[in-house]
Amino acid sequence: MIKAIFYSRDNKVFGFKIKGHAEYARCGRDVICAGVSALVINTVNSIESFTEDSVVTEECEDGLVRFKIVGDISPQSKLLLKSLRLGLCSIYEEYGDKYIQIYFREVSHV
Repeated sequence: MIKAIFYSRDNKVFGFKIKGHAEYARCGRDVICAGVSALVINTVNSIESFTEDSVVTEECEDGLVRFKIVGDISPQSKLLLKSLRLGLCSIYEEYGDKYIQIYFREVSHV
């Protein structure tokens, strides 16, 4: 199962952690994993390429991605993070919580 956690401070999303594998189908045919991977990679690459925001990214081979924006968050990054949330929620609505779970955490410090 994929677990996605969005982190926010003052109701503003500044980062996320995605971990796991959907196990919807065998490796190479898992449309859920492929969709989540495409959304996450595109979000990270877009924020890094199209904004001046300072970011910290950690990617591991076991399906873990941690990402956070350090400092002020540009309007572009806010939109890209909302787009990621929309995409992941769409996958959740289509396939259910057997394959993906999404959480939202308000934190006071990073």
